[in-house]
Amino acid sequence: MSEVVKDLTKNKRMGSHGKKYVEAFGKIELGKRYLVQEAFALLADVSYAKFDETVDVAFNLGVDPKHADQMVRGAVVLPHGIGKTVRVAVLAKGEKAREATAAGSDFVGAEDLIEKIQGGWFEFDKMIATPDMMVAVSKIGKILGPRGLMPNPKLGTVTFDVAKAVKEQKLGKVEYRTEKTGIIHVAIGKKSFGPEKLKQNFATLAAVILKAKPPTSKGTYIRNVTLSSTMSPGIGVDPLDVLSAAGVA
Repeated sequence: MSEVVKDLTKNKRMGSHGKKYVEAFGKIELGKRYLVQEAFALLADVSYAKFDETVDVAFNLGVDPKHADQMVRGAVVLPHGIGKTVRVAVLAKGEKAREATAAGSDFVGAEDLIEKIQGGWFEFDKMIATPDMMVAVSKIGKILGPRGLMPNPKLGTVTFDVAKAVKEQKLGKVEYRTEKTGIIHVAIGKKSFGPEKLKQNFATLAAVILKAKPPTSKGTYIRNVTLSSTMSPGIGVDPLDVLSAAGVA
């Protein structure tokens, strides 16, 4: 065991972590904010789990989500998806129901589907609804809302263009939203994607978050960015280089 790892092992903060985590932590320079290219290369070196870990990014934004006009929220289709099979349910009738089925929706229905959900059925990951179904959807709003499944026009899940919405969800459309502390957590793919594909997904996400900056947000907008996989320590990323990767700087 290296001297660095020995020192980390003695650190009380490392007490709850195993040897592999401590060794991975020792490869990250404390306090350093890595360039985007460096961060993704390093992530591949510190991701030690035997399964295909999910890669996440956290943006710490200079906003106050307590104010509605500073809430940063939206959705984006990542170029390489997120490496997850997404089960889509669509609430629609007639021709729109047929369009949803043709587009690859896993479940299509109307009042019958609503009744199943009221009975405790939740074998889907995303829900799309046509605008004319929203009065009926309101019956299960209190059930869908806490699970993050409520269709929302701002996220493109309340629409008459159900074919496009279904295809976007299947391709890996991800939602982002600031938490109470002003942090956005988003999964951007799997470790097996490799650094380049992950970096492209990251750049796409960063670009839309930058574009979504509230006009009332003052000071530094992107304060900190942290990259990690399911089991790895977090890697700090240089916010200025994030701007460059997103095509802003």
